[in-house]
Amino acid sequence: MSYLDSLVGKTVQLKISGPIDRLGILIDYGLDVLVIHDGVDYVYIPAGHVQNIRLVSPEAQISNAMYEQTNLDNDLSYRKVLMESKGMLVQIFVAGNQSIHGYVTSVLSDYFSFYSPVHKTQYVPLFHLKWLIPYPENKTPYTLDKATLPLNPSSVKLARTFEEQLKKMEGKIVVFDLGSNPEKIGLLRGIENNIVELITADQKPIYWNLHHLKMVNFPNV
Repeated sequence: MSYLDSLVGKTVQLKISGPIDRLGILIDYGLDVLVIHDGVDYVYIPAGHVQNIRLVSPEAQISNAMYEQTNLDNDLSYRKVLMESKGMLVQIFVAGNQSIHGYVTSVLSDYFSFYSPVHKTQYVPLFHLKWLIPYPENKTPYTLDKATLPLNPSSVKLARTFEEQLKKMEGKIVVFDLGSNPEKIGLLRGIENNIVELITADQKPIYWNLHHLKMVNFPNV
């Protein structure tokens, strides 16, 4: 993405699948991730969700933003960002209009595990993360004491892929996408050929395309 060199240090607008617009100063980029500073935070955005990027008009420029401009990191990647954020308080945005605050605990082949004090352990396919915002080391979610925050809260042995992880949980209650849709809560009956069979509370089966499920929690595990 060498064409981005001319945009580094300038205020840009990114249209992200959703559709969502994010404004910020482009400070770094890698093969599959961009980094902007929005005037307050560093925002790491997987490039796969960026539909377009453009310079903003002079009146929309972000001025007096306090950020550190370093040499471009040629090795910067989405996976590297996730790995280096393990154990650090971050905000992630996956779907809907709700961000989640917590900690990346593991990074697997095509998904990562995330612990939130509110939503507990969530498993998130890599493709569905829209952005990640790290916070200073001295911050904790909801001002909780760090000693009360387990960084490896689940004893479940993680499978290599998201699909394999779901197969391990067949026969258990699952909550997809934070339960925003009641038809995404139920008993995980099985998964085959990227189709998830879910039995809802009214005992009716519903079949979901795995690629459209953005995160999952197993509340009784």
